[in-house]
Amino acid sequence: MTAQDAPSRGPVSRVVASARGAVDVLYREMIKFGVVGAIAFVIDLGGANLLWHTVLADKITTAKIISGAVATLVAWIGNRQWTFRHRRSRPVHHEVILFFGVNLVALGISAVVLAVSHYGLGFTSRLADNVATIVGIGLGTLFRFWAYRRLVFSHEPI
Repeated sequence: MTAQDAPSRGPVSRVVASARGAVDVLYREMIKFGVVGAIAFVIDLGGANLLWHTVLADKITTAKIISGAVATLVAWIGNRQWTFRHRRSRPVHHEVILFFGVNLVALGISAVVLAVSHYGLGFTSRLADNVATIVGIGLGTLFRFWAYRRLVFSHEPI
């Protein structure tokens, strides 16, 4: 007897199956989001360090904003084309505006954490700047995942 030949399931079984499907979608999205995020993270942290050690050695926050903007562009492409491609329901220009708006807020979270650490608390070593950057990126990432699913790519998966 195959699954198609099985008798109709009760309401509890249907709810469990529906919940399992939703968890599977969430799990796949989280994995893909993590891969795209890891790539963007390397670009963001690597770019910030490159700028801190070269042309923007005395402009800590400016370097972070530039590296974050480049990482955001990479994340846009990865999340739109891979992570949330099954959720696209808006015109591209709406998604772009929402995506970059969300990322502007997340970049602000990251920059504020770095600025508070570096300028407010006086932790001025490169190690401290990197730790603050990682913490800021982490907080921004939590916000991004929620906002991407809720606002940017909000259409139910197909």
